[in-house]
Formats: sequence, C-alpha cells, structure tokens
Amino acid sequence: MKKSTLLASFLVLVGSVPGFAQTTPARPVVVNPRVEYLTNPAGLEMTQPRLSWEITSTARAVMQTRYRILVADDWSKLVLNTGNIWDSKEVNSEQSQLVPYGGAPLKAGQTYYWKVMVWDNQGQLSDYSRDTARFTMGLLQPADWSNAQWIGYDELDAAKRYVPGVHEPGATKEYKSVVSGNHVLPLLRKSFTVSKPVKKATAFVTGLGQYELHINGVKIGDQFMSPGWTNYDKRVLYDVLDVTSQVASGNNAIGVMLGNGFYNIPNERYRKALLAYGNPKMIMKLLIEYADGTRSEVISDASWKTAPGPITFSSIYAGEEYNATLEQDGWDKATFNDGAWRAAAVVKAPTGKLVAETGTPVKVMATIAPQTCEKNSDTTVLFDFGQNASGIIKITVRGQKGQVIRIFPAELLGEEKRINQKNSGKPYYYSYTCKGTGDEEWTPRFSFYGFRYAEVSYAAPDTIKSKKLTAVIKDIKMLHTRNSAAQIGKFDSREDLMNDAYTLIDWAIRSNMQSVLSDCPHREKLGWLEQSYLMGESIHFNYDIYSLYKKIIADMMADQTTDGMVPDIAPEYVLFDGGFRDSPEWGSASVILPYLIYQWYGDKTVMQEAWPMMTKYVAYLKSKASGNILSYGLGDWYDLGPKSPGVAQLTPKELTATAIYYYDLDLLTKMAKLMGKSADASQYASLAADVKKSFNTKFYDAASHKYSTGSQTAMSMPLAVGLVEDANKAAVLDQLKTDIITNESALTAGDIGFHFLIDALTKNGSAQTVYDMNSDNKVPGYGYQLAKGATALTESWAALPEKSNNHLMLGHLMQWFFDGPGGIHQEDTSVAYKNIIINPEPILGLDKGSVSFNSPYGRIYSEWDHQYVFHVFTIQVPPNTTATVYLPTPPNSNIMESNSPLNLHKEIKVLGYEKGRQIFKLGSGKYKFIVKKGGQ
Repeated sequence: MKKSTLLASFLVLVGSVPGFAQTTPARPVVVNPRVEYLTNPAGLEMTQPRLSWEITSTARAVMQTRYRILVADDWSKLVLNTGNIWDSKEVNSEQSQLVPYGGAPLKAGQTYYWKVMVWDNQGQLSDYSRDTARFTMGLLQPADWSNAQWIGYDELDAAKRYVPGVHEPGATKEYKSVVSGNHVLPLLRKSFTVSKPVKKATAFVTGLGQYELHINGVKIGDQFMSPGWTNYDKRVLYDVLDVTSQVASGNNAIGVMLGNGFYNIPNERYRKALLAYGNPKMIMKLLIEYADGTRSEVISDASWKTAPGPITFSSIYAGEEYNATLEQDGWDKATFNDGAWRAAAVVKAPTGKLVAETGTPVKVMATIAPQTCEKNSDTTVLFDFGQNASGIIKITVRGQKGQVIRIFPAELLGEEKRINQKNSGKPYYYSYTCKGTGDEEWTPRFSFYGFRYAEVSYAAPDTIKSKKLTAVIKDIKMLHTRNSAAQIGKFDSREDLMNDAYTLIDWAIRSNMQSVLSDCPHREKLGWLEQSYLMGESIHFNYDIYSLYKKIIADMMADQTTDGMVPDIAPEYVLFDGGFRDSPEWGSASVILPYLIYQWYGDKTVMQEAWPMMTKYVAYLKSKASGNILSYGLGDWYDLGPKSPGVAQLTPKELTATAIYYYDLDLLTKMAKLMGKSADASQYASLAADVKKSFNTKFYDAASHKYSTGSQTAMSMPLAVGLVEDANKAAVLDQLKTDIITNESALTAGDIGFHFLIDALTKNGSAQTVYDMNSDNKVPGYGYQLAKGATALTESWAALPEKSNNHLMLGHLMQWFFDGPGGIHQEDTSVAYKNIIINPEPILGLDKGSVSFNSPYGRIYSEWDHQYVFHVFTIQVPPNTTATVYLPTPPNSNIMESNSPLNLHKEIKVLGYEKGRQIFKLGSGKYKFIVKKGGQ
C-alpha cells in the first residue's frame, strides 16, 4: 500500500469520531429518571421507593460528586423548585442508582412528582432533570380499597373448582368429558356523575382471568391480557391507571369486559390443563380528586349492572369466539339504557393478596403485514406474515349478518399448504360472527398464539374469487404481543449468518417474554424456570427485565412447597410428574435469579426478601442428596444424541444436578457475606467444599482429564461453576476443545449444558471455538435452522417439524455476542456495571461488528474493526462509571486514540501489558483506539 493511501485511510479513521477531545468542560445533563427502575410507575407499595437517573456529558471521565432531589405532591410546586414532600438538600455521593426516598410518609393512591440535579468532578452543575418524572402509590392496605367488592355475573360452583389443574384432561377417561368453562363472559358497567372540575382521576382495577376497562366508550390503557398471570390463591395483580382525561363533567360510565386467561381454562378443544379457580370477576376503585381539594370514589359493588357479552368463548389455549350480532352499542357509555341488565353478583374474593402490577405489561409491540396471500382450498385462503411470533390477528371484513369467519393461526404448513397445528396445540382458532353493517374490524382480546401463517375460512381479499369465499377481507395484520420491557441492546456485524442468528434468537426472546418467561407461545405458555437463568444474560443484554424477573422470583416464592421444593414451572398451574415437576436444574432458578438481579441492577433487597426461599430450597436439595450427590431430574434436556430429543442422552443427570447444587451453595455463600450473615456463609462454604470433593471423586478421571462421559456438558459445566480444581483447569479445557475439534465443531450440549459450554469457553479465552461451533449451516444449530426456513429459534437443534418452532431455550449464543467479541463484562466487585470491563475477543470470521447495551448508568458500546492495516476499537463508557479495557495487541504496539498518541491523553491511564492485552483504565466518554498491525 502506498504511503499516501495509508495516510488517507488513517485520516478517515480518526475523522469518523468528531468531538472526542474536549477543551472546555461541558455541563452534565440528567436524563432517564426512574423509580424502582421504572419510568413514571403507578402502584408502588413500598414506603421508601428508590430513585435512579443517568447522566450524559460530552466531557470525558465525568463522575457525579453530589446530587439534590426534590419531591412534591403537585407539579406546580416542583416547577417553582419546591420539594414540599422531600428536599434532600445537597448530598455528597456518587450514588445515582436506587437512592432511597427520605421524605414525608407517602399516602396511598397519591401521585408525586420529582426531579434531580447533580454536580460532577469537573466543577460543573447540571440543570434539574427536565423529564416529567412522577410516581403513584398503590393501595397500601385492604382498607384503602374503600370497601370495594369483587363482582361478576355468577359464582362458580365450589365442586367445579380445579386447582391445581389437571394435566391433559382430554387424555384421561375421568376428566375428558367434564363440563367446565361454559360460563358467561360478562360485561359490567356503572354510571356515575361528576359535578365539578376534576384535577385527577385514578382507577385501581383488576379482573380475573383478564379484563379490559372502558370509560365513556374509550378503552383505557394499551396493556394486553391484563393482569399478569399469578397463582391466584396467593397473589392477584391489579393495575393503577390514570383516567383523568376520560372522566367528563356530567354523566359518565365505566365498562368492563372479562375473559378467562389462566383463571379458568375451558375443558374443550386444545387445553394443556383443566384449570378453574373461579368464574370471571373484577374489583375496582375509581378515585376522583377535584380542583377544590375534595375527593369522591366509585367502587365495585352490587349497584353495578351486568349482562352476557359478545365474547362467547375464551381460552388461553384454544382461542376466542366473538359474535358481533350480540354487541350492545354504547354499552360502555353514559347514555346507554341498562334497564334490561341484571344486578352484578357480589362473589367470593380470591384468597390471593392484591398486589399492584407496577412493571412492564404485555402490549402490542409491532404490527406485521402479510407478505403473501393465496387460495389454499375451496373455502380458505392462506396469509404468510413472514415471521413466526407471538401475537393475535387484527382483521377487517365485510360479510352478511350471521356469517361466521374462522382464523386458524399456525407456525408451520402441512401438505397442500394447509396450516399445521399438530405440535403447537390443536385445535386453536379465532371465530368472528359478522353483524353485517359494512366494514367490521375485530381483534381478539383474551387469547394469543405463536404463528407465522393464518388460514381464514369463508373469506378472502377481493382479488381472490370463489363461490365459497363470500366475505371480503379488507385488511389483515399480525399484532405481535409481548412484555413491553424496553429493548436496550443490539448486536450487528458484517457476517450475515451471525446477524441472522441474532435475529432468530431475538424473536424467540420477544415471543416468550409475556407476564412469565414462557418456553413457547402456543402449546404451553408456562413459566419454565431453567431458561430464566440459563438465558438470563442473553435476555438481559437486550431487554430491561428488572421488573419481569422480580415477578418471576415472586412467582417462585408463592409456589414453593412446604418441604422447600421449587417446582419446574411458576406459577404452578398444573402438577407435572417426576422431573417435570422437580428437577434441580429448574428449581435452582430460585437461588440464581436473586443473585443475577443483584449483579445486573445492584438491588440487594431482592436477595434479602428471597433469602428464606433460597435457604429452604437448598436445604431441600441437601435432604435429597446421597453422599453429596443428587441423582434425579431431567438433566441436560434436549441434548443432541442418537435418539429423539428429550431427557438427557449424553450426560448423566447426576452430574448436572450436582453441579447446579454446588453452584447454588457457592452463590448462597456469596450472598450471605453480602448480607452480613457470616455464620451462614461459613456453613454454605463448608457444604460446598464437601460437594466439590464428592463431585470430583465421582466424576473426574485424572488420567484422561475428563468428567464422566466427556460430553460437552459434562466437561463445561464443572469449568463454568468452579468445580474443577485450579491445577486441572488447563488440562480439562484443552480436553474439551480437543473433543470439539475432533467432532468437527458440532454442538451436542442441550438446554442446560449449552449455556455453560459457551460460558466456560468464552471466560477461558476460547471465544473463537464458540464461533467455530456456530458458523455452519450444514449441521444442527442456528445456521441449520435458518437454512430450513426458521424465523424464530426452534425447540430442537435440528428444527424438527414435530417439535415447537418458536422456543426460548438454546438461545445462549446471544450472550456470547456481547461478552465474547463485544467483550462487555463488569468487575467481580461491581454491580449494575459501575466498574465495567471491555475485553473484546478477536474472532476469525467476524472481522467487523459492534454491540451496544444500556446499563443502569447509560450506554455501553463496543465496536471492533479488523482492517487490512489497522485494528480499530471504538468504545463508549457512560458517565459516573469507569472501565478497564483490555485491547488485544502485539507488545509495544503503536496505539493512537482518535487522532493523537496515547501519552497526550491524561484521562487514559495505561495499566500495563499482560497475556497479549494492552490494559487501560478509562473514565466516561467515547474513545477510538487505532492499532497498526505488525506492532510498530
């Protein structure tokens, strides 16, 4: 290359990051104010909510030195910088995450407004945060519900209650013909009058199994299938909704629709279980605050009216039927005459405690248009949306009054392009009966499915003609529904297969983030627990799952048995048999998740609240162990062996069960120390040492340096959880890598083992091996699934059509994108990414790419570009944090930062050179390191 060309290339590199160098200190800006890591939450029930914020600045090495918080009970006071509820004054502290509220006692149902300003280490002061930050308290005790009552259309006969649910009732003679779930799905309404100006109106409401709230003809909120699923005998979630803009002067009306959800599963069509807590019911309190300082309330009671609604069938597992000829126009408006409706029945309250749902509800998160439409029989047309995802259908049709249109969603096609629901729950369909008044738009309210295709019967677009396709489809869309956790991470590269694998896994994550973390969005929809921690890092790098994971922990606490066992699913709607109910690799989520929450978000209160559950579960495992070895469970579920996938084939279940038992003990030791429980820490450390000794005695062969069968799972799991003695680590790692190479880099680890395989290889400097195992489309794996046409991660490595084709497990490569080539970690003593590590691993075949991740402190970015002449690393570190950067470079390399030598940057501290890495300590800011290949 000519010198002039080389110079030009260099100038392009350094010129692509303008404004990195700062001559005048910039003022910090406070952004993203949150309470309990939520934006403007409603329904807080703690006495000391915790406040967090981020800081942005164009300067480098910015650290917060002080803050001041103002909290007021009226926005107008806050505008005047008056914190009449709390003024923290100036506090000398770096803390910008989870700062406890310290003001006057907070009142139930009250909304509070707050803002914060900060000082930095460069003598600069921010303005107060400009975002309108607020939080609303929930109802803190039963009396705060003001005697609101649970009401419904009717009460379930106690003899017809089925809790826990009966698994696969259709396959049993005893339950196959049981009539259950044929109750009325009601509408409920209440009229009220407002006679003076309203300052604020707040609804505290829930309906079981699911509800939809209307006021004056308008649907309230954008949540879907609310409230979140729980064990209703232990906890019932309610929503806190601001309805100020919907309440009008004069006459008003409240309307509520109810559906079944998991509260009542009809015993017909497809059903995973027969389950009946009760018939649909609701409770509500509407609090109206007037401009003159007075208040009034509307509560649910026997004065409400009810009638059957147009939804005639509702099943979480089988679909929904809607008869538009049964609609009562204006039923949710004040002008409606409800004289023919009957009084609502005051029904038995659920035994579960009412708890506010403050987190991220399920919502419609994307609208997907069909890519193709074709006639696939005399009576049906097929729409292909091009993406397998969780969701519902939105359809606009024109048909004759009474004409029934059915929509069958599916993720796969069978013969002659007919939909195939054989392995995703059959039959599942939506049914709409036209009212014959022109264009009619309809969307299901209380059920969803995982699908790519939709087969519609007796209707078609006007471009397709057939005597039997008499109704006209004017429009049809897939509405993708999922938990509304914000997407906070992204991977991108120059390598198509890796990009496509990222997208494949991401769609499985999206589709299975509901109000639980489900395994699949169709046939089960259950919260299988092992994936919550095995896929935890993968999901956490991409979505803000703080509130979702706190709910999962609460679900486990609610369903732990008296003897300490934590079931494989939570909520435990149905009792499975054997390892499908009690497997250590599943139940151990009860110990691992609280620790992950602490690591990711710095919240110690979760592990404190979960401590009784964790210790009771580990005591349960100890009682099941023989000689410190556990020998039950499902093992490495769905590993790739000679048989059809299922229970572990290549690795003894004793190994995975005991390894996770040891990991639980190790984490309990760490958590006990963090909480100052020194005696407990010593006890768990001693037991962990005993388990480690027994494990190595039973499974380790010193001659071959192999554990047990030598499978990928058997070798990697001990490495990842710390069971391998230090003296043996190098030999075990070498043997693992040798076996992988011998097996032509084919992967065989399953649901449990693959996470630990990736973790063990990446953390031991072998990220390249991970790439080699996942860069081929000719053997079962991500590329193989893509080559077979998958658009979401499949249940089996081989994308078998007889298995689920939208499944969360096995997506562990997602974590590797961020902590392998991206190199994003945090120091062992760091939480919430306060002290970051950027340690990018060069990957042959992945020469250019980037990862970004919004940590609690702000955006972390790592980009690599291995060019012909230069290695270029672009890094971003958020304010109020530090980063230790390990750049892979030859010794004595010529390293530039942006357009100048390193020795001109006092904010970059050179720590030395070790194991092929030049090590730097950085403060916040954007950096571009340019390393000339060939050393000097």
